[in-house]
Formats: sequence, C-alpha cells, structure tokens
Amino acid sequence: MKHILSGIFAAAFALSASVVQAEDKPPLKIGGILDMSSLYADITGPGSETAAKMAVEDFGGEVLGRKIQVLAADHLNKADLSANIARDMLDNQGVEMIYDVAASATALAAGEIAKARNKIIVFNGPGSIRLSNEACGPYTVHYVFDTFAQANVTGLAAVKSGLDTWFFLTADYAFGQDLEKDTSNVITKTGGKVLGSVRHPLNTSDFSSFLLQAQASKAKVIGLANAGGDTVNAIKQSAEFGIMKGGQKLSPLLAFVTDIDSIGLETAQGLLLAEAFYWDMNDETRAFSKRFQERVKRPPTSAQAGVYSSVTHYLKAVKAAGTTDAAAVMKAMKETPINDFFAHNGKIREDGRMIHDMYLFEVKKPSESKGRWDDYKLLATVPGNEAFQSLEQSRCPLVKK
Repeated sequence: MKHILSGIFAAAFALSASVVQAEDKPPLKIGGILDMSSLYADITGPGSETAAKMAVEDFGGEVLGRKIQVLAADHLNKADLSANIARDMLDNQGVEMIYDVAASATALAAGEIAKARNKIIVFNGPGSIRLSNEACGPYTVHYVFDTFAQANVTGLAAVKSGLDTWFFLTADYAFGQDLEKDTSNVITKTGGKVLGSVRHPLNTSDFSSFLLQAQASKAKVIGLANAGGDTVNAIKQSAEFGIMKGGQKLSPLLAFVTDIDSIGLETAQGLLLAEAFYWDMNDETRAFSKRFQERVKRPPTSAQAGVYSSVTHYLKAVKAAGTTDAAAVMKAMKETPINDFFAHNGKIREDGRMIHDMYLFEVKKPSESKGRWDDYKLLATVPGNEAFQSLEQSRCPLVKK
C-alpha cells in the first residue's frame, strides 16, 4: 500500500510539475508597428491588429506549448519612432516577429533594426520596392504588394488601352518616389511618354496647386503616386476642379477599397487600380471578410488580409520548425507554399518577395453596384511571375546570379 501511495504521489507531482513548466514558458510575442491614427489608419491600423489576433485565435492561441500574444504600437508615420518601437519590441519586450509596419519610410527604418538583430519582419502595408531589393535581409518578407507590381499591372494596362501620356502627383518620400519611378519605366518601355511630375508633402490637405500643374500638362492620365488620405483628397479635389470631366483620367497607383468607399462611386467610377486582394472575389474571400467585418464594421483591405495570411504562415512555420529560431522558421516559410484565401501557390523567394497573383480592377458605376463595398469589377488576373520584378532584375544582395 505504501508503494502504491508513493507511486500515486510521484505521478501527481510529475503532472503538476509539467503543468507549471508549461505555464512558466514565456508567451510567443508578435508585434505590429502600425499607423493607428493618421492617413494610413484605415488601410492597416486597428484592422491589421484585429487580423493578426484572428490569425492567432484560428491557429489555436498557442504554439510549442507557448501562448501567442499580439502587440501593436502606433508609429505616427515617423521613421525614427518606428525604429525606436522596433528596437524596444525586440530588445526589451521579447518580440520574435514584427508584422505590417505600414508606410515605406517607417518600414525601411524598422527593417534595419530587425535585420541587425536577426529577427523576422513581415511587411504587409508598405510598398517600396527597396524592401526586397537594396534593403532586403535574410529574415525580411515583403508580402502583399510593391511599387513594381502596382506600376506594372496598372501602367501596362493603361498604355495598352491608349492612355499613353502621363503626369505624376507624387508623395515626397520613399514610397511615392519609387512608385513614380517604377510606373514611369513601365510607361516608357510600353511606348508612352511622361510629360512631368510634381512632388507634394505627405498628408497635405490642399492639392490645388499640384492639380493645376497636372491639368495644364494636358496629359491623358494623372498618375497618383501616393496612398491613403492623400489619394482620397487628390481624387476628391480633382473632381471639384472638373479634371475628369475635362477628359483627363486619374489613375491611383495604390488605392484600397476603403479609399474608394471614402471617395464614393459617383466620383471614383471608371478608375483603374491594381490590388492584391478583394473581399468579394470568391467564397473563401467572402467567408473571411464576413468574420472580419463583424469585428471592424467593414471589409478588410489587401494589407489587412495579408496580415492574417502572413501571421498564419509564420505560426505554421514555427510549429513545423519546432523552434522560434529565425533561421529555422524562415527556412520553413520559404520552403512551404502559401495556399489560403489570400494567395494560391504563393511562394516567398530568396529576396523575401512573396510571389502571388495580382488583379486589375475597374471601379463600378453607381448603377452597377449592389450596395456599399460592392465597388470593383475584375478586368484581369496577372500571374505573380509577371506582376512582380523578376529575380534577374533584383538588386537584393542575397540573390545569387
């Protein structure tokens, strides 16, 4: 009897010790560096944090016996603040992976911090092609879109349809400059001409002087190399100036469904735009978007859908690798195809670019829309290997040529 009791106590002690050990394991922390309050808040912001939390919940809330914790911080669109947040997350808060980092200047700053610490950083909201070129790193992933793909999909279609003279309104920072440059290259290679450009400050409220210059150029297309609130304001003010009624077309080179909703179909109808994702494409996209909308009260943008997809892909890689070690996890991420509502047969290349299909949409007329958020009609699906920059063109030092 004595031996039986001691055996029971020993088993109970072992069980309680294992429970304590599991509870003692620190949480696996992933951190979002987001625009929570400024011109990109609708594109990423609280919606990106929600998407990350949904991914964690759907994954089961833990991995390798560790609870998964989602953090988020507001970078206020300041590159130095973004770098400081990244430094604090990685050095002091124990964050293992950073997600989103909306806006290119803030992403480039946070990317350098993560690179110096050999930590994984996944970009969903920023677009600068530099993130998978000169600024690439072994643990850097550019997931949703970039300036090359946006320019390639939109510019190519426009010039081929006869819209062959362009003037650019460009946000004066890394993203806008890259978008103008990449689109200009597509236009000239396809036989079009760039008649000029003007740079505007980020988050400006008055586009009148810039729009007057664009109008005076007589270009068939005014290319908006900006995003978020800047794109919305430029389109609204161009309507006030009667630019579209005068025969010139506007091409927002990066626009999201939230932007179109803010502008309204009456003004936005006929705009051509490239997107990585649209909520109403198929049963899978609609199912996720319905769940997201229940929480956020609107459908996800492509950046937010990409956050869900990339966080899920990261957690699957952690589980497969059996560790949070960045090298092992990134190896699993690059070896595993991505198949979900966001991407089919997506693949992360050696330069960190995630390759997936891109889509060219036209904004519907009010008479074509069945209700709010029913904004796009699909014109073309562009395969990932055609939409994104080829590895042969890459300026990433990691690419072997």
